[in-house]
Amino acid sequence: MSTPYQDRDLPAPALNPGDEAYFDAAREGRFMLKRCPDCGEYHWYPRPLCPFCLSDRTEWVEAKGTGEIYTFSVTRRAGPIPYAIAHVTLDEGVTMMSNIVDCDLDDIRVGQRVTVVFKAAADGFMLPCFKPL
Repeated sequence: MSTPYQDRDLPAPALNPGDEAYFDAAREGRFMLKRCPDCGEYHWYPRPLCPFCLSDRTEWVEAKGTGEIYTFSVTRRAGPIPYAIAHVTLDEGVTMMSNIVDCDLDDIRVGQRVTVVFKAAADGFMLPCFKPL
């Protein structure tokens, strides 16, 4: 049985100090990650100290916005609209949890290449989601 993707209402994110630049960029259609200029490592989730070398000089940089699905789950009974969540390993090497959108939910596969797409959320936020390439 095929399960086509349908847009659903997304809640506004819970903001942490320092998240403003990330969501401001998302409103502009830009996908950002934190990177440490001292050791060169990208990291997710964003934080003020590099988890690799503890430098406090982390910076926001624009990411490619592409990666592959590491694992996923399709939720069919949690509400009126089925949806898919996944851990996506980005080309920069970090893994983040997000929604898989704009595809038949039954066609999603581990290892599938994806690209970022921004979806509207409550309170004017735009959230990065991923769709298959």
